[in-house]
Amino acid sequence: MADTAVANKTVKLVITRQDKPDSQPYTETFEIPYRANMNVISALMEIQRNPTTQSGQSTSPVCWDSNCLEEVCGACSMIVNGKPRQACTALIDKLEQPIRLEPMKTFPIVRDLIVDRQRMFGALKRVKAWIPIDGTYDLGPGPRMAESKRQWAYELSKCMTCGVCLEACPNVNDRNSFIGPAALSQVRLFNAHPTGEMNKDERLETLMSDGGIEGCGNSQNCVRACPKGIPLTTSIASLNKDTSKHMFKKWLGM
Repeated sequence: MADTAVANKTVKLVITRQDKPDSQPYTETFEIPYRANMNVISALMEIQRNPTTQSGQSTSPVCWDSNCLEEVCGACSMIVNGKPRQACTALIDKLEQPIRLEPMKTFPIVRDLIVDRQRMFGALKRVKAWIPIDGTYDLGPGPRMAESKRQWAYELSKCMTCGVCLEACPNVNDRNSFIGPAALSQVRLFNAHPTGEMNKDERLETLMSDGGIEGCGNSQNCVRACPKGIPLTTSIASLNKDTSKHMFKKWLGM
């Protein structure tokens, strides 16, 4: 009896779609066979194999981004039942049906559930979120980081640029240039690195410019939404202190 019940069980998904960046969005409803241990990605793959709506109408396969399927790459970010999250860790058994899938709204739509996250990558470029060293020859072992600093820096390094924190932040929108919590936290990470701190002042100057740290409204949505549990608000508070110190040093000519 139990096997028969599972065999007849289905999963219903309501997906917001958009054929082109400048076309109007619309929704399509799909009903697919249930399998044990399904996640949203496996449900989308099932629709891709047989792109037929619940009413039996053939349609184009749904487009989405994914890669690692283990919450490391950050590619499969979308809104699942009203909350931005990773589709690969959104388990069907734990979701209320019908499962509603939408693209993130903070970023421009490419097609269906695919968005252009260039805004976030551009912000990382602005703050120089890298270690600028000459890699053309062997530099030998780099300076060691104190263990007490390494422990919290490791937590910041878990960022997978998924964009969920920007989607959750009410201050990241098309009306301003706020770089968002992900880039802010990366400034703290690279400024803590023994080599990366060579560009510490330059990064802080960027945060003090338009779209920088003053754009944070302290809603704290980012830290609640982050799939990796990164202490984003702690980083922002620390950077507030660092930028204030930097400003006073400049004022005093130090």
